[in-house]
Amino acid sequence: MTQKSGKYFEGKSILITGGTGSLGKVLTRRILSGEMGTPRKVIIFSRDEAKQHFMRLAYLQRKAATEEVIFHNFERALEFVIGDVRDYGSLAAVCARADIIFNAAALKQVPSCEYFPYEAVRTNIEGAENIVRAVRELRLPVEAVIGISTDKACKPVNVMGMTKALQERVFVAANLSCPGTRWVCARYGNVLASRGSVIPLFHTQIRSGGPVTITTEDMTRFLLSLEGAVDTIFAAAEFGRPGEIFIPRIPAAKVTDVARALIGNRPIKIEITGIRPGEKVHEAMISEEEARRTVARGDYLVIRPMLPEIPQQTDEPPALDGEYSSDRFLMDYEGTLALLKRNRLMVEDLEAAGGEADGEELLR
Repeated sequence: MTQKSGKYFEGKSILITGGTGSLGKVLTRRILSGEMGTPRKVIIFSRDEAKQHFMRLAYLQRKAATEEVIFHNFERALEFVIGDVRDYGSLAAVCARADIIFNAAALKQVPSCEYFPYEAVRTNIEGAENIVRAVRELRLPVEAVIGISTDKACKPVNVMGMTKALQERVFVAANLSCPGTRWVCARYGNVLASRGSVIPLFHTQIRSGGPVTITTEDMTRFLLSLEGAVDTIFAAAEFGRPGEIFIPRIPAAKVTDVARALIGNRPIKIEITGIRPGEKVHEAMISEEEARRTVARGDYLVIRPMLPEIPQQTDEPPALDGEYSSDRFLMDYEGTLALLKRNRLMVEDLEAAGGEADGEELLR
């Protein structure tokens, strides 16, 4: 079952680490909408005071009839806390006030993680372990912790993916040391128009007259809206069993088709620049080995935990006969164009929204 109850967040105190990022902001808005019940408190924990300030201003400027519920819940429930998941003390203090924790804090830019690998370790792995440590050592009555992962954690070839894969394992193993808390993960692919992703880059390049740069003609990517990412996270939070990893069933596209669709009839060239450090040609969300432990739950695929000590339902048949990879589930050009139009991600949509280079606002 993956049909939302509409009441799971009712009266709960919810902590979002990294809550000022692209995902964190949409996650916050969806929680404040009341679609999963009205939360008692929503705590945004991040280290960037400027982003917190502008996020607060954005809510203050949204006092419109169509968003009355969101604005009321913002005034009543939303709280901003400065801190870093690397700092156990500040993190433990906010974990002590939470019923549900969403760990969205991460270093996620692939090249940055390659050049500064230990910085990725400190945020993506040690940050996750600090949450586990706080719950275990302080015996906190946290109901559930949801780790936000990435398809790069599957068969990782770059530092970002390696650290995210270990973050998944840290949370899965926490079900044994902290059995009173349900530890689950949500893993998904490229998020359309999130900060640092390829679509805002293409938008900027097209509006500047080109060229549009692509690392290789063969590159494919899963495509998911920020709203779809939040749907996956909500499903994992409400229905995930201890140690499970939720993955959405989503389409994939050739990056060249994405570029061609966005360029349209404009006289703009596509330039092939070569693979960046740590970059994959195709993205896999479930490996061949994980496929043996993967079952179907509604709109999602679920990887069951590897550790035999974690109780799990064993009568669900495997849902896959091989890995779940972006080169196996490709849309054609027309399907890619339709997806971009449906999510209002064309350049003309960007211009109608006010010309922001970061496309996340188009998904709201």
